[in-house]
Amino acid sequence: MRLWLLAVLLLFGCAGRDDGREVVKFWAMGREGEVVAELIPEFERLHPNIRIELQQIPWSAAHEKLLTAFAGRVTPDIAQLGSSWVPELVALGALEPLDKAIAASSSVPADDFFAGIWGGNAIDGRTWGVPWYADTRILFYRSDLLRAAGYPEVPDNWADWVKAMRAIKQRGAPRDYAIFLPINEYEPLLAFGLQQPEPLLRGGGRYGNFESPGFVRASNFYFGLFDQGLAPRATNTQISNIHDEFAKGHFTFVITGPWNIGEFKRRMPPERQDDWMTAPLPGPAGPGLSIAGGSSLAIFARSKRKAAAWKLVEYLSRPEVQVRFFELTGDLPPRRSAWAAPLLASDRYAKAFKDQLERTEAPPAVPEWERIGQQMRIVSERAVAGQITPAQFRATLNADTNAMLEKRRWKLEREAAQ
Repeated sequence: MRLWLLAVLLLFGCAGRDDGREVVKFWAMGREGEVVAELIPEFERLHPNIRIELQQIPWSAAHEKLLTAFAGRVTPDIAQLGSSWVPELVALGALEPLDKAIAASSSVPADDFFAGIWGGNAIDGRTWGVPWYADTRILFYRSDLLRAAGYPEVPDNWADWVKAMRAIKQRGAPRDYAIFLPINEYEPLLAFGLQQPEPLLRGGGRYGNFESPGFVRASNFYFGLFDQGLAPRATNTQISNIHDEFAKGHFTFVITGPWNIGEFKRRMPPERQDDWMTAPLPGPAGPGLSIAGGSSLAIFARSKRKAAAWKLVEYLSRPEVQVRFFELTGDLPPRRSAWAAPLLASDRYAKAFKDQLERTEAPPAVPEWERIGQQMRIVSERAVAGQITPAQFRATLNADTNAMLEKRRWKLEREAAQ
């Protein structure tokens, strides 16, 4: 009897796995990998001949797993990719260009996506991914402390912003600061660098450009905030937590991302809920750029189910689906039309993100960028601590970057000679 029951269970189990539908393997990461499972049943209802086989992967293991899958020729049909991973996988030849599919689709209009977010997927004149959600960095600030210092709103340029920060510092206690810039995070410095006219890499991504006049201006501005006593020389592990310190008024500004909207709503004391707000980043002479980030959906070159995978991309790109995804995760939609939904249009904290998403730029689209960014963090931390000068920081970062890009230069030179 037990053997008969086991045989029946196995029979039905096999039938469930091979039900005649086209199976699309989808790898999604972290929290998004958990939440997207709630969206897939509706996709399968709309496309009854397709079944999505979802694999949820922790972010900590995702990069290595993707590279291992490529080496073993077992990549999925479609995957969520962090914005900085796209150039690496393009260089490996792992991804399928999507330009023809985009041109033929009415569901993925490129001009409805924020340009900076879309541009992060454009490499060598082709498009390799479709933004799934957008990420950028803006200011979270204590509006009551800013007003008390004589500023009804955040200035939109560096000079006036520094004046506001000085006024805040003068009013505060000795251990209070105007802004918290964790020295173990390089994103604020990167954002200031992206606000400059010169690129961060020169020669088509062959060399570092961290001694250009623009990056000199950006890095001097950044280090000056510490030198003037406007920012503490501290990491984010050297304070109790960012939300408590913010609520206590130990700093007025912090540069952070959209995930903190929900965190500040939950963690700020009830009496402080009307005392904080968000604003786009100031720039050198007016509203500034910030970092274009987030995740994209990419189809792998080895997939035998590209057409079915593209249908999933189209579905997850629908404005109403993006709004539902925001509701479930807090991840920002990359399409402008999605922001017309009441859920987003009525969120006063999200408005600054929409404004900032119109002014973003992706970091250089080279496979080595993640290593370069981490080196920026390591060397800038030494400069903030006074171990090296700002000029030494720039020279060191340039030399380290050039060493990291040596293989890229060799490869490009070899391709040009052929």
